[in-house]
Amino acid sequence: MKRIVSIVILGLFAASVAGAARGDFPQPKALEPDVRFWKRIYSEVGTDGGLIHDTHELGVVYEVVKFPSRHAADRHTEARKRYYQGILRSLAAGKRTGLSRDEKRVLALFGSGVTNAKLRLASERIRFQLGQADKFRAGIIRSGAYMDHILDTLRGLNLPLEIANLPHVESSFTPSIYSRTGAAGLWQFMPATGRRFMRVDHVVDERLDPYRASIAAARLLEQNYRVTGSWPLAITAYNHGASGMRRAAKQLGTKDIARIVREYRSPTFGFASRNFYVEFLAATQVATNHEEHFGKLTLERPIDFESVALPYFARSRDLTKALGVDVATLQKANPALRPGVWTNANFVPKGYNLRVPRAALDRPISEALAAVPTNSRYASQSTSGKSYVVRRGDTLSKIAQRNGLSTQRLASLNGIRRYLSLIHISE
Repeated sequence: MKRIVSIVILGLFAASVAGAARGDFPQPKALEPDVRFWKRIYSEVGTDGGLIHDTHELGVVYEVVKFPSRHAADRHTEARKRYYQGILRSLAAGKRTGLSRDEKRVLALFGSGVTNAKLRLASERIRFQLGQADKFRAGIIRSGAYMDHILDTLRGLNLPLEIANLPHVESSFTPSIYSRTGAAGLWQFMPATGRRFMRVDHVVDERLDPYRASIAAARLLEQNYRVTGSWPLAITAYNHGASGMRRAAKQLGTKDIARIVREYRSPTFGFASRNFYVEFLAATQVATNHEEHFGKLTLERPIDFESVALPYFARSRDLTKALGVDVATLQKANPALRPGVWTNANFVPKGYNLRVPRAALDRPISEALAAVPTNSRYASQSTSGKSYVVRRGDTLSKIAQRNGLSTQRLASLNGIRRYLSLIHISE
């Protein structure tokens, strides 16, 4: 049995980040405009708007967009992008007299002596970036529940404490979030990468456990650093892969992150990978000085858990009864347990590190588990469900129909948002 509790000391963390290991995460002068761009995204512009900008020169921002309404957001941004594309094409054709106010402003963004060829290229590099300031602010508040554990993990592995800010980039410190590509949790692990460090299957998905996933992320970043020999490359490798960053360094003959960001060309090294390190720098700066950007915030406090490795397999309903807690409380404390566990189609696995908020217990957790009836303790996992590996051409509705389930029910059983990997079928 162990107790998981600590206190977040934000002032101490801010001081340590500001003063320690500054050389681990350099900010090259060439990347300063990029960092400033992402600081604006994280601290100035909310999700009700964004910036229209050049994809390669992030210092070139054409407009701060505010949506007229949510439903018109895409249509509005596309219209504004076309507007600036028209201006750039006109300038690229040699127009320099009789300019409108916007034409003069756009031309000035590129400095004197800009060539028509450069303007023509810029006309094909217009992009919209959604603002994140409101999400970032909410993420700072949520971070209070997990930051102490993350910092303890990093200290235990002797890793730079700035790494604790990476979830601001990945998930805004939202443990339950899924990406469109199937990444999950606070640290946005893809299934294959997650399985290298955690259990990821239809019964337990530890990517959704912020405590377990934080340890896994620290180990992955430690491994990235061993492979790349550079923290900027190790951070970028979190998005692009360690082998990809090693390949980039070898191709250019340098580990200089600024040169790699500006010069490396690969079909897989796109906008997200090129910007990952500068996003991390910007997130670190905004989070470390969050009161400067958002005023005084009241952060969530860590939950005081009591925890024990379950000595047998058991149904969640039997555990909640013995522990004297409701299902919602136990489910929130153990987010890695998949939907089949909570519908009692699968057992909570033997050896699983079960957590319960100390405030919800009226007796020690070990004493409560000892009270579970013998006939409710199992030696192996329930086989009432079956698994199906998704094949090319499959859709959620097709799989559900094939197995006599509604699409909604199948999605619920698997915790699916928009991603299919290993489908568990159980009724």
